[in-house]
Amino acid sequence: MSPAASQAPATLHQQIKADIENRILSGDWRPGHRIPYEHELMRRYKCARMTVNKAIAALVDAGLVVRRRKVGSFVAQPVIQSAVLGIPDIQAEIIARGESYGLKLLSRRIRSPRGEPPEEKILAGKGILLDLKCLHSANNVPFALERRLISLATVPDAATADFTSTPPGTWLLGHVPWTEAQHRITAINADAAIATDLQIKEHDACLVLERWTSRGDEKITFVRQIFPGVTYSLIADFTPKGM
Repeated sequence: MSPAASQAPATLHQQIKADIENRILSGDWRPGHRIPYEHELMRRYKCARMTVNKAIAALVDAGLVVRRRKVGSFVAQPVIQSAVLGIPDIQAEIIARGESYGLKLLSRRIRSPRGEPPEEKILAGKGILLDLKCLHSANNVPFALERRLISLATVPDAATADFTSTPPGTWLLGHVPWTEAQHRITAINADAAIATDLQIKEHDACLVLERWTSRGDEKITFVRQIFPGVTYSLIADFTPKGM
């Protein structure tokens, strides 16, 4: 038996699920796209409604599809687990401010997850990691130092992507649909290495943004971005609940 045959879905509902999932994860069907109606899928796959319903239900459970009563099923919009901010595109933010954007890839390697921290093995799953370090700049002044790990089990195309000109975060936002993100925001004082990269003084205050991004049960990436305290701020608008 060939490797492809051994990995093929065992049942028809799994085949339907895999076909729809591939259309979503490839970006062919973007968030908000209507999934073919159940009767359309029944004709296409020559199967019963229960089989189609089981496939769609599995996609709903994975967070890739949402059902709307009397309307149909749609590719899910990303949902972020944070009341503060969405996933920023640093390149787009700098350009929107009227400044010139610059990117310097400081290191790139493919490696196995380490035993510590344990989150690396969770991110890698059954695969390996792409380990990136890069420096973002605005008007030729360092704006953010980024260390990013990408799961190649979830995002194999990242292994050959060109991150010398396209920021990893921008590339991921354009190529990999996500369903959940979790942020952690802290403050640190720059050590000697960070101060050198960001061209600031040692012990200067920095803002640190750490983020996990997932697609259903699959981890996509973990990133740690360090901003000089004077260059970045977090703003959120709120309204009182229940009013």
